[in-house]
Amino acid sequence: MTTSISNSKYTATIDLKGAELVSFKNHVTNKEYMWEGNPEFWGKHSPILFPIVGTLKDDSYFYEDTKYELLRHGFARDREFKVMYQKDDFVLLSLKYDEETLKVYPFKFKLKIGFNLNDNLLAYFCEIDNYDTINIPFSFGLHPAFALKGNFENYSLQFQEQETLECFTLENGLLSDKNYEIELLDKNLALQYSKFENDALIFKSLKSKEITILENDKEYIKLKFPKFKNLGIWTKQDAPFICIEPWDGYSDSINSNQNLFEKEGIQILAPKESQNYQFIIEIL
Repeated sequence: MTTSISNSKYTATIDLKGAELVSFKNHVTNKEYMWEGNPEFWGKHSPILFPIVGTLKDDSYFYEDTKYELLRHGFARDREFKVMYQKDDFVLLSLKYDEETLKVYPFKFKLKIGFNLNDNLLAYFCEIDNYDTINIPFSFGLHPAFALKGNFENYSLQFQEQETLECFTLENGLLSDKNYEIELLDKNLALQYSKFENDALIFKSLKSKEITILENDKEYIKLKFPKFKNLGIWTKQDAPFICIEPWDGYSDSINSNQNLFEKEGIQILAPKESQNYQFIIEIL
């Protein structure tokens, strides 16, 4: 089941399964900005990543001497969210712990995802609430795929800051101890499929909190992710999309001890506390 919000020019459609943004369209021109989800390349559009981002070593972790199985990117993307509140240009969705989540993640939480349309801006408002009496460990991320029509190499990414990016490589979905540097040219990263031959580009840290997708050096979409610490960029060979993924957390390292509380990049949330994130998509 899906729900939609709209204003005079734009419509956003969200699948209640996973609180996944499946369409962000200019309904005046009928121009779609999100990837269509063709399974030939990748059958999703913009999944929510919780309570982990990326892959755990052996798809599992240990807590209080018990082993738990938790697959790549966690379970939120496959669960049905409830509509808490909705009006024409805003919807608030939620997912709360239950018997099924406790089997794989023995912590009590509530995850709220809001979508708000304001002129040419679509903003995500994300909140994780600790409903437990103990600290809970978590990672959270977004995985939106933006449609790129025409020649992929006509596009580039303009970072907010001129910086040298330290990119970490993956081995079987886990972070290796190998990394390399990417030097931006006038803040820009040219898009070429060859950059993604070894999976996603993963940055544990970066100065920029905004990235603009350029088409033939013309601004196309601006993305703002002020509170996220990490970033992934990903596509597949010949796929007409690019994923710009703001994260707070990332995959296990190949040397992980599988203790979730000791996982590199994990966030720890105290009882009755909340953690908030915001992500803004601006059509230019």
